[in-house]
Amino acid sequence: MSEQEFRTELHYRMSLSVAKAMRREGLISDAELLKIDAFLLEKYQPLLGTLLAGKPSGRV
Repeated sequence: MSEQEFRTELHYRMSLSVAKAMRREGLISDAELLKIDAFLLEKYQPLLGTLLAGKPSGRV
């Protein structure tokens, strides 16, 4: 994995983590979390993140 790919993955995961925290706090709905995830996938195009996209993590 190149440095750029690593940074892309990191930015995606950090952004998604914030969105998941907002979901846990009840600030956004499950549907909004899915929309945010789709947006972040399009924006960052992470290599590993696309493998896990849309799959329940059990920690949302």
